[in-house]
Amino acid sequence: MNRLAACLVFAASLSLSVPVGAQSDLAPSERKSSYEMMGAQSRSMQDDDMANPAMLSVLDGEALWRKPAGEDKKSCADCHGDARQSMRGMAARYPSYDVAAQRVVDLEERINLCQAREQKSEAFGRETKDMLALSAYLALQSRGMPIAPSQNAALERSIERGRAAYFQRQGQLNLSCANCHDDNWSRKLGGATIPQGHPTGYPIYRLEWNGVGSLQRRLRNCLTGMRAQVHGLGAAELTDLEAYLMWRARGMIMDAPGVRP
Repeated sequence: MNRLAACLVFAASLSLSVPVGAQSDLAPSERKSSYEMMGAQSRSMQDDDMANPAMLSVLDGEALWRKPAGEDKKSCADCHGDARQSMRGMAARYPSYDVAAQRVVDLEERINLCQAREQKSEAFGRETKDMLALSAYLALQSRGMPIAPSQNAALERSIERGRAAYFQRQGQLNLSCANCHDDNWSRKLGGATIPQGHPTGYPIYRLEWNGVGSLQRRLRNCLTGMRAQVHGLGAAELTDLEAYLMWRARGMIMDAPGVRP
C-alpha cells in the first residue's frame, strides 16, 4: 500500500473513532519525544555526534557564526561572542516576540532580522543551506535544556491561534493535527510510527529527506498529506503553529539537531 492510500485508509478510520472538535492537550505525564519513539538504530545515530549527519550542518553554522558579512563586515560573533555561552538556551525560547518588528518570530526569522539590522546583509532564504546550518548550530547550544517559552501577551495570542489551528479539521481528508499526534500516537501510518509531534530536535536530519530541514518544512509536509492549504515558508500561520507546539512541549528537553526516519 502506498503512502497516499495509507493516509486515505487511516483518515477513514479516524473519522469513525474521533469526535469532531475534540480538544484536549496531552497531559505532561503522557508526553514522549519523537526520540523516545524511534528505533535503536536511529537513536544511536543521533546520540553519536560523529555519526549524526546533521552535525555537518552544525560545523558549517559554526563557520558562518564567525564569518564577517554585509556592509559593516560584522560577524555574529562580533556582537554575541562565544555562542556556547551567549546562545545557551536561546533556541529553547523561540518563537518569541520581537519588539522592533512588532510580531512573533521564530528562530530563522530572528536570524534574518539580525542580518538586516546589524550586519546590513542580505537575509538567508528559508530552507537554504546557510539558514539551516546557522539555525542548527544555534539549536545545538540548547541541547539538554528544557523548552521554555517566554511570557508575553502577543506570544500568548500567537499560541492560541496555533492551538486553534492544531485542533481544526481541515483539507480533503478532514483531519486535524490532533487526530494523529494526540489521539493516535504510537499507531502505524504507512509502516511508520506516529509520534506525538513535539519539536524538540529541530532542525532535524530526516532520512526521508536525505538532509536537514526546519520545523516549518515538516509542518508543510503534514499539511500536504492532509490535502489542506499549505502556507508559504515564514507565514504567520506556521509561526503560530510553531509557537503552540513549543508551548505544548514546554519543559521537555531539547535534543537538537535530531535524526528522524
